Amino acid sequence: MNPEEIAAAVTAYATDRKALDIVQLDLKEMVSYTDYFVICAGRSDRQVKAIHDAIHQGMKDEHGLLPGRVEGLSQAQWILMDYLDVVVHVFTPEMREFYRLEQLWGEAPALALATR
Repeated sequence: MNPEEIAAAVTAYATDRKALDIVQLDLKEMVSYTDYFVICAGRSDRQVKAIHDAIHQGMKDEHGLLPGRVEGLSQAQWILMDYLDVVVHVFTPEMREFYRLEQLWGEAPALALATR
């Protein structure tokens, strides 16, 4: 799968779990370690975990891909999933506001993929 296809698949799985405000940041021209960030939020730590689980299981079962690493799963306030060319950030609303990745990477072209 190319990075665009990975980002699209991740977005579809997140959408299935009712993720909030899904945004894709195109970082190809800015950094060398990844092509895209996919950023979204769940209403609670339980929903953040469910979004992670859906992405993880879908990417594994349907595409044979596992993340190189996953961080934050035990607290489920900010879960990072590293698929190398695509890094997925799943936040609670409070943590998303605190870290403000969209503002930090404000120069990156952004595509709002789903808003609830």
